[in-house]
Amino acid sequence: MSFDNEVIALRAVGVSFWRINIPVVVFAGSVFALTMVLSEWGQPWASVSLKTLALSVIEDEMTLGVDSGVFNEPIPGLMVYVPNPEQNSDHKKGVFISDQRDPAQPLIIVAQHFQMLKQNERRQMGIRLFNGAIHQIPKDASAFHRITFRTYDFWIPSPFRSAKAKAKRKSYEELLEMLEASGGKDSGTLRRLMEYHKDIAFPVSTFVLGLLGVPIGIVSKRSGRAGGFAIGVLVIIGFYMFNVLGEFLVTTGFVVPVVGAWLPNVLLALITAGMLNQARQQ
Repeated sequence: MSFDNEVIALRAVGVSFWRINIPVVVFAGSVFALTMVLSEWGQPWASVSLKTLALSVIEDEMTLGVDSGVFNEPIPGLMVYVPNPEQNSDHKKGVFISDQRDPAQPLIIVAQHFQMLKQNERRQMGIRLFNGAIHQIPKDASAFHRITFRTYDFWIPSPFRSAKAKAKRKSYEELLEMLEASGGKDSGTLRRLMEYHKDIAFPVSTFVLGLLGVPIGIVSKRSGRAGGFAIGVLVIIGFYMFNVLGEFLVTTGFVVPVVGAWLPNVLLALITAGMLNQARQQ
C-alpha cells in the first residue's frame, strides 16, 4: 500500500492513521495468540517428547559394551572387568563384577564365561554368566556368603532412565531452589529461568514486531519492495542481537532472568513507539 501510494490516498480522504492500522493490529494480535498457545503448551511438550523419543531410539539400539583390560562402569556403583581380550565366540572367557549399588549388601561376582544379553521390552541390558560364584560381603566378616552357579543372568537397568527423567522440564519453583543452592551463580539454571519468562515475552515480541511493520513499511516506500524486505531482515537480526545481549547479561549476573527476557521487548517497543509517532505526523 505504501509503495503504490495507497496510504497517502487513504489519509487524503480523511482516514486516520490509527484506523489504517486496525488490520495490522488484528493480524498481529492473532499471531500473538497463536504464539502464546504454542509457547505455553506446544513447545514444552514437543521439546520433552522429542528428547524422550531420541533417547528411546538410542536405547533400543544399544547393547552393553565391555572393553577388555579396563574397569568398565556402565552405571554408577557397578564395575565390570574383563581380563582377557574379547574373542569372536559368543561365550567370552573371564569376568569380574563389583556391584556397589546397595552399600549395605555389596556383591562380588566372578564367572569363567559370559555372554551379552539384551531385553528391549524391559529396557534392560545384561550379562549371562556361566560357572561362577556370587560373594556377598557384609559388614560382619563372620556373615560372609558365597553362592555358586552354573548359569546366572545379571541384568542392568538402562542408563537412559535417569536421562529421560532429566529430559522433563523442571518447574519454576524447582529452578529457583536449584539457583538458591548454587548461590545464584549457576549459568545453566539462570538460562532455564530466563526461558520461563520468554514463554510470555516471545509472543509479546511478535505483536510488537507486527506493529513495527507499519512505520517501516511507510518509511521504506522510497526504496521499493526489495528495500522494505532488507529493512525487515535487519530488524530481525537486531532483535536477535538484543536477545543475545539479554542472555549474556543474565548469565554474567548483571541482571535477573526476568529483565534479560524482557529487555529485547522493551527496546523494541520504544523503537516502535517512536517510529509510529513519526509516521503519524507525516
